[in-house]
Amino acid sequence: MHLKNTPTHIVSTTLLACFVLAIFSITKVQAQTNTTYKNETNEAPNLIVITTDGFRWQEVFNGMDFDLANQKIFNHGDSAYLYKKYGAATVSERQKLLLPFIWNTVATQGQLYGNRFKENKVNVANPHWFSYPGYNEIFTGYPDSIINSNDYPPNPYSNFLGFLNTQKEYKGKVAAFAAWDAYDRILNEAVSGFPVINGFESVSSILKDPISENLSNLLKDSYQPFKKVECLDVFTHYQAMHYLKTKQPKVMYISYGETDEWAHHANYSNYLDAAHQVDAWLNDIWTYVQNTKGYQNNTYILITTDHGRGFGSEWTTHGADVKGANCIWFALLGPHLKQIGSLGEQTKTQQLYQKQLAATITKLIGYPFKAAHPIGEAIY
Repeated sequence: MHLKNTPTHIVSTTLLACFVLAIFSITKVQAQTNTTYKNETNEAPNLIVITTDGFRWQEVFNGMDFDLANQKIFNHGDSAYLYKKYGAATVSERQKLLLPFIWNTVATQGQLYGNRFKENKVNVANPHWFSYPGYNEIFTGYPDSIINSNDYPPNPYSNFLGFLNTQKEYKGKVAAFAAWDAYDRILNEAVSGFPVINGFESVSSILKDPISENLSNLLKDSYQPFKKVECLDVFTHYQAMHYLKTKQPKVMYISYGETDEWAHHANYSNYLDAAHQVDAWLNDIWTYVQNTKGYQNNTYILITTDHGRGFGSEWTTHGADVKGANCIWFALLGPHLKQIGSLGEQTKTQQLYQKQLAATITKLIGYPFKAAHPIGEAIY
């Protein structure tokens, strides 16, 4: 606004109007971000958190990495397979070939963060850059350096899933399913008070029906490329989906692990295929949610990862000594996101941290996470 040579009373009136408008806008934003959004039945919002272990931001935003796809040590002699399935001339085409749900649905109806090509940065705040510290940071909002091993004992810090389980609207309606067998410690199942089905534990331990028993038998007799530490994602997914459809929890966590495992095995084909399959399952979950009473237009979904990976030949590994392994991404879907921020891929220059996710997602559903320990501040 250019005010030079404008009469004083017009300047004053104009400034007053701008001031009132600014106050109104701030008040409106505050009201929006502090509102508990509910559907037409006035039910508290549902929440589903989904992670795919160690999946790099590079593939999320750029699709298949040509350099890795061309190397025999990573493509295992079949680069033609990768090029046929995921190769394309443009970034947009590669994005949608690898992650069609993320780029056709999340990037239009939700929010997607972490494209460092556009200076939209998301990092872990913990100093270790591997799994247990990363999952601790996601769920507690507190990246304490004492969480320094994947063999760390039961987590001493409160997580937001357990917190929600203490709220009247969510009590007894929280559950977690994970491929890796460390989650009963990460989420401290004994203290948090909700079921955590991880590794080769079966859903039949909490559901007694023929489908659960059949899933249990399939899991028990399945191929175990990662030994007893971690089951294949397909079993985690179908056990979680059966529980979702049978018990209809209000808060659920699903953790897929193959993206990390195949990367550690230096198998780029399997790594991309695992990510592509997770994307398909995200579509299945969203389709179910949007076509089911109680979930439809009343469910928030957070999708993210626990840590990043290295560049070039170091893509197979991560940890504090691996450059880039602290760089992550996340995505949000939900009914009222457009009221608190722009939809789609976030392209503004900013720096966000994994520790902010706990406060952000619980504030979105209207039940801000509270704990005895520090919690990263909400993004909104």
